[in-house]
Amino acid sequence: MTAGKPWTSPATGPPFHGFFSLLFPHPVPLYPVEQYLDSFLQYLELERGASPYTIRNYGAEIGDFIAFARSQGIDNWRDVRVAHVRAWLAGFHHEEYHPASIARRLYELRACFRFLEREGVVDSNPAARVHPPRLPVRLPNYLTVEQVFALLGAPDVSRPLGMRDAAILEVLYSAGLRRGELLALTVQAVDLRAGQLKVWGKGGKERFALLGRPAVFALRRYLEQGRPQLLARNPASVVRAPDALFLNHRGRPISSAKTVSNILDKYQKLAGLPQRVTPHMLRHSFATHLLEGGANLRVVQELLGHESLQTTTIYTRVNLGHLRKVVTQAHPLATSSPCSVGEEP
Repeated sequence: MTAGKPWTSPATGPPFHGFFSLLFPHPVPLYPVEQYLDSFLQYLELERGASPYTIRNYGAEIGDFIAFARSQGIDNWRDVRVAHVRAWLAGFHHEEYHPASIARRLYELRACFRFLEREGVVDSNPAARVHPPRLPVRLPNYLTVEQVFALLGAPDVSRPLGMRDAAILEVLYSAGLRRGELLALTVQAVDLRAGQLKVWGKGGKERFALLGRPAVFALRRYLEQGRPQLLARNPASVVRAPDALFLNHRGRPISSAKTVSNILDKYQKLAGLPQRVTPHMLRHSFATHLLEGGANLRVVQELLGHESLQTTTIYTRVNLGHLRKVVTQAHPLATSSPCSVGEEP
């Protein structure tokens, strides 16, 4: 391979090699096929408002494609062809990755090539000419109202961690937040008087999430009693991260998705629920119960922070039992006696 001249951004100066150095810890020359990775990740962060979790995923997957490209003797983005993209994805198919996982990698590579097109590095997007695998229609899992009540009543609210956990569960169900949105909440984002939260969703987009009275009560109890006790365990947190809403047992901000998963696992078992509960399951439950209660689909779309109404419509298909109940109540012949044999319908 022939080493290319390192790219220099007029805004940031010399090339930013942070993520690439994690992928390849030993010193290697930055060939053109590699030198734009960190520029792309900076673009995702600064211009697209992507979360750290999203940036890590993109970095890992595009880094994997770069390693594959190098193994094929490719040292320039312009040399990447449709066949290379298909061969890269075929490797995941042979290793029996889920179709959704393969499709996600393709979409991430497409986004990278769109960035390279914008920067004038390539003239076309070979990933755009590759079709994603067909995905099975997966209806969201959700809890019944009774199961939600059992889950929300599981924390021991006589203890500061129980107060925190009760507030987390109430917020996830009452506002339908994503896990990343929950972790990004600050004390300033909470307006108990108005019963709402200021939420930063995907792409850094801001919206207001509404809170029911139980969620307001749980948050007030946590802010007035639980959080001060947790903060007292680590006074340095007041200086380092004074605004983080939810703190761990050491008084530090909860920043790990695993911590949230552990909290939900704990109360799923205490509540005696048969299936594992995730933040997204509570989000699905929030949306499903709203629609079953007669909420307008557009309203649910706004509350969930969905860009497209099509994303929200999947919740209209999740409960055939509820649809049957609606038909029974609304259709004039749904409860009529069946015609006797030989009788004209």
